[in-house]
Amino acid sequence: MSDSGLHVYVPLLIHLLAAVALAGALTVASVVVGWRRPSRAKQQAYECGMEPTGDARQPFSVKFCLVAIVFILFEVEAIFLLPWAYVFRDMTKMSAGIGMYGFVEMIIYIGVLLVGYFYLWKKGALDWHR
Repeated sequence: MSDSGLHVYVPLLIHLLAAVALAGALTVASVVVGWRRPSRAKQQAYECGMEPTGDARQPFSVKFCLVAIVFILFEVEAIFLLPWAYVFRDMTKMSAGIGMYGFVEMIIYIGVLLVGYFYLWKKGALDWHR
């Protein structure tokens, strides 16, 4: 064996090659075995079982983007805040764990989140009946 240590990645390489080969084989099998009977109904765009009406390039409300921003803010907050709270555990043990530096960083993070929430509040994104 060499001293580079790359031999430990051989199982990963074999796994990736097997995954790519399986995906390729299933795609080829689908093309070869699958039926191709196109019809007008099958060629139309499918939208929730409803007949498509109007132009697909209509402008849509900014409300959609604001709802997406709210979703991202909630998800990012959960991703970072919950593990931080688990590690931080007790504020009386500032010398253990992540300490005062982690506390200050989280206060800054929560401040940035609050700026996002206030922006969305002022834009009316949190008023669902509007």
